Amino acid sequence: MSKLCLVFVLVNTLLPAQTPQKETLEYAVEWRLVSAGRARLSSGPPPASEKGSQLETKLHLESTGLVSRLFHVNDDYTAELKSNLCAEQSFMTAHEAGRNRETKVVYDSATRQATFREHDLTTNKVISRNTEIPSCVHDIIGGLMQLRTLSLEPGKSATIPVSDGKKSVMLKVESQRREEIKTPLGMRKCIAYEVFAFNDVLYKRPGHLHVWLTDDARRLPVQIQIRMQFTIGTITLRLDKEEKG
Repeated sequence: MSKLCLVFVLVNTLLPAQTPQKETLEYAVEWRLVSAGRARLSSGPPPASEKGSQLETKLHLESTGLVSRLFHVNDDYTAELKSNLCAEQSFMTAHEAGRNRETKVVYDSATRQATFREHDLTTNKVISRNTEIPSCVHDIIGGLMQLRTLSLEPGKSATIPVSDGKKSVMLKVESQRREEIKTPLGMRKCIAYEVFAFNDVLYKRPGHLHVWLTDDARRLPVQIQIRMQFTIGTITLRLDKEEKG
């Protein structure tokens, strides 16, 4: 998975926990002060034919402008979750520069196993593995969605069981401070959090992930930022459009 795609998946998946609610969030992505892409995330009840799942999320990721000319990204990610936000399965199609892959993860709470399968559509190579998981585990989407259900005052922290199918960890989230954030939708009073997913926790690469949620009942994710090593730099996402219902 490309670094840009990883950023999108990590930070554009903060949806409310209410299962039947429909919501669409759109973000402008900035990298090194340059417009880098768009992300559109929708959530709501799954199709009637889907049994067991209570929430389905769909994420479309696309690079734009200069970044798209350097490294084109056009990805789609779907996750099916239970009412408690525990993962059932996820599926991703990734078209990134010259790489084309399909990745599926199935989370089996009965056997406590996550089955990961990645198919390289260019080389036809298939990678698969099983990972031991708790009876209730979140994919990265469900895990970050939990952040909107927690009432953590600055200075407090919590851990959430998260798996990407290849690894299973207790992901720490820490509430750090209150501050006002300027967004395309106006000034918002927020609480800033750090999500400790990098530095060989869930992902090996070094980095820091920060999320700003509005300090109100909606706890809307209005700004997300990832700081990585100098060669990659800082990527900032700002909410600039939302649709409800």
